Amino acid sequence: MPIMAQLAVLVAHAQDLKTRSSGRFFPYSAMPSTAHSAQLDAGTAATPRESYDAVRSVTVELCRPLALEDYVIQSAPECSPAKWHLAHTTWFFENFVLAPFLPSYRPFHPQYGYLFNSYYETVGTYFPRPMRGLLSRPTVEDVYRYRAYVDEHMAQLLARLGAVRDTEIALRVTLGLNHEQQHQELLLTDIKNLLALNPLRPAYQAAPREVSAKGDPLTWLELPAGVYAVGAQGEGFAFDNEMPRHRVLLERCALASRPVSNGEYLTFMQAGSYRDAALWLSDGWRKVNEAGWQAPLYWEQVDGEWWHMTLSGFQRVDLHAPVCHVSYYEADAFARWAGKRLPTEFEWEALAASLPVEGNLLEGGRLQPGAAGNASHQLFGDVWEWTSSAYAPYPGFRPQSGSLGEYNGKFMVSQLVLRGGSCATPRSHIRASYRNFFYPADRWQFMGLRLAA
Repeated sequence: MPIMAQLAVLVAHAQDLKTRSSGRFFPYSAMPSTAHSAQLDAGTAATPRESYDAVRSVTVELCRPLALEDYVIQSAPECSPAKWHLAHTTWFFENFVLAPFLPSYRPFHPQYGYLFNSYYETVGTYFPRPMRGLLSRPTVEDVYRYRAYVDEHMAQLLARLGAVRDTEIALRVTLGLNHEQQHQELLLTDIKNLLALNPLRPAYQAAPREVSAKGDPLTWLELPAGVYAVGAQGEGFAFDNEMPRHRVLLERCALASRPVSNGEYLTFMQAGSYRDAALWLSDGWRKVNEAGWQAPLYWEQVDGEWWHMTLSGFQRVDLHAPVCHVSYYEADAFARWAGKRLPTEFEWEALAASLPVEGNLLEGGRLQPGAAGNASHQLFGDVWEWTSSAYAPYPGFRPQSGSLGEYNGKFMVSQLVLRGGSCATPRSHIRASYRNFFYPADRWQFMGLRLAA
């Protein structure tokens, strides 16, 4: 698909998004609201400018329920303040698009590159990640002014792009928009982590009206032995870690028809599995004991019942919904306890490749996994599913040249692949070949598991 067409379909499946309103530079609100939920589709985008505006507007919309104080705090070293996400995604366009391609462009502030560069060593030094929450300046309003300034200059560049169809500019804009969509999910999981620390149990949004359905009975989806093609197919955008497309030999196997539920995981807990070293990898057993894990992240027992923190506040655990906020170590231990295993990433992709991308994704506004089944067997949405595959380069992988080559390739060690997206992943962002990756002890993303046999 031509790169201009990729830009045009990036934010498909959409409704119009409200424009930034009221003359303020930051749309914060002190009260949680569900009004923003209907605005999370990025809008039908027919031009590069519309694609850009739509994706950028979703980020602002996700911040609408925040109080001003919520923007600044960093709850853990692996998390980032909302203010930083807003600025970093803006810096990405400033540094990789405007600076090299708009001759008249002047940076908004000479030190913002140092503050909001994430990890691009070839670009320059950067402020330490664990200390991002210590920065009271620039203010939230300063950051929104920064976004407005960069958006204004991007509009100039995108107008030129529409006229000259510069492929390199279009490629970088498309990468920047997909990068921003990744940060939209990180923004939500970092906000959840922040609010979960607060004894007041504040809600980011009101609870969804619908009650989670009873889960489908677990069945097994057979995958015949054979040679399968995996990786990006060359139509539409894909990250470099999804390429090149290549063949893999798979033995006959079966994957569960849905993710593991909270109720099933609770049975694992009640069996004393967090105290049974035989179920755990050595590093996992060490982590369980060092961190005192007894349940998924955010779970708490109250008067004999299990509750957990959600983006809609403190809620009773829905036993039918997919379990989430479990590490790879916990997923692997559960699979061993169940007498099964985790699928490889290629088994997962071979099953998902022919299924429609549908499910409980960001645009639904629930922001919490649910039990409702669908034609895609919940392979897309709800929870990112741990696989047993190490995050490694595909045969023939070549990172991009220049600083953008640092985007994925240098992280291909010591991490595991997750597949499928979550309830916080934009629909236009996910696909069967998408490879997410985290360290095996990480839990703060919407991480779950599906069994294989």
